[in-house]
Amino acid sequence: MINLYNTTTMKKNLVLLFTALTLTMGGSVLAQTSEECMLKGSLFTEAAKAKNYDEAIKHYAPLVAACPTYSLAVYQYGEKMFKSFIKNGDNSKVSDLVQLYNDRLRLYPDKTDAGDVAMDIVQLNYDAGLGTKMEQYKAYEEVFKNNNDAFTSPKSLYTYFSLAVDLNKEGAVPLADMFDLYDAVTDKLEEEEGRMAQKVIAFSDKEEAGETLSSRDKKNYAAYEKNLGIFGKVRGSVDAKLGSIADCENLVPLYNKDYEANKNDIAWVNRALSRLNAKDCDDPLFFKLVQQLHSLKPSAKSAYYLGKLAEKDGKSSEAMRYFNESAELETNPKDKARVYYSLAENFRKAGKFSDARNYYNKMLAVKPNAGIAYLKIANMYAQSANNCGTTPFEKRAMYWKAADLARKAGKVDGAIASTANQTAASYAGRAPGKSDIFSQNMAGKTVTFKCWVGGSVRVPNL
Repeated sequence: MINLYNTTTMKKNLVLLFTALTLTMGGSVLAQTSEECMLKGSLFTEAAKAKNYDEAIKHYAPLVAACPTYSLAVYQYGEKMFKSFIKNGDNSKVSDLVQLYNDRLRLYPDKTDAGDVAMDIVQLNYDAGLGTKMEQYKAYEEVFKNNNDAFTSPKSLYTYFSLAVDLNKEGAVPLADMFDLYDAVTDKLEEEEGRMAQKVIAFSDKEEAGETLSSRDKKNYAAYEKNLGIFGKVRGSVDAKLGSIADCENLVPLYNKDYEANKNDIAWVNRALSRLNAKDCDDPLFFKLVQQLHSLKPSAKSAYYLGKLAEKDGKSSEAMRYFNESAELETNPKDKARVYYSLAENFRKAGKFSDARNYYNKMLAVKPNAGIAYLKIANMYAQSANNCGTTPFEKRAMYWKAADLARKAGKVDGAIASTANQTAASYAGRAPGKSDIFSQNMAGKTVTFKCWVGGSVRVPNL
């Protein structure tokens, strides 16, 4: 007779013994794996921290193969390492860096932006000269459409548009598509400029108010100014790249050809008018498009263009009425700024400087990087110098105020920075010099303006 009790007990003991052995061995394996990862990780990160990339790369592949989630820092240091090799001409590391980006996104999705990864990979491949021109263009197009928030690099925006222009010349990208892209790219550039301009103005206002900026603030201030300058130059480069392609000789036939097929498409009519207006195309097509737009849907846009036509015909009061109507109806900040600029220019040309300044300031409220508005106000201040003081010193003091605004124009708009800075230097040269300040005993004092300009300036200390 079989002893069931002993058999059952024996089985239980064997299970317990097997479990104990498994746990012991597993713990040893786990400890061994952990120690191995720490060793591999230390060998890589210490070399990478010291920028000894020739040594670090020996340990990178074994580390990520055995311990892919050892640390996010591995991928951060690895990115710097591969970029260093690529910068020094080793394009064989491009595929390694692309793999790193994808691995980081897969393993650390919460700490990695998918849009940034897509943008980095596209730019990386372009810089390395990989793929055909059309393949590169399509890669940028995909990121621009699907990850637009990450598409903020001025270099990438210019490259994307530049590829479109080159492919258009080869007959591979239609002219209409290229114009649509031009609008989208310039809008994106101005959007990023606007964000940075607001930050530059905030720091500038603090300085003008006599506040002391911290070292961190000074660093950020300088960075924003530098980036604004880059965006301004890129915007100019985009316009230059478009060049004669967007002249009236090409625009008018294009829109005449497509008019019948698109005349009931409000978006198409708006785009056509915008481009023809930007190039001052004096053609019956412009008037036909304005009438069509107004018949489709009277709006801020149609009112604006009717104002432009009235202005062209010398009907100033009618133009102003249409511009004011357009400003009230307009909701798009960029277009609203354009209307305010037209209103300001009309008042300025009529010698109504106070009204002009009012509309230039409205323009700045919706488009902070509109350096041209600051520059126009500065010019009006300079023109009013002789009427804004009772003494020669007070009159010349107005040039300090004009110079300050001209400098601000250059700070917020890199596209006109050179002109703005030259203007500021010219105005500063007309302001009272050290000998004038000394002889009039005005150092550190305030000059108040009682003319339309208003406000005051503080005379520099000697």
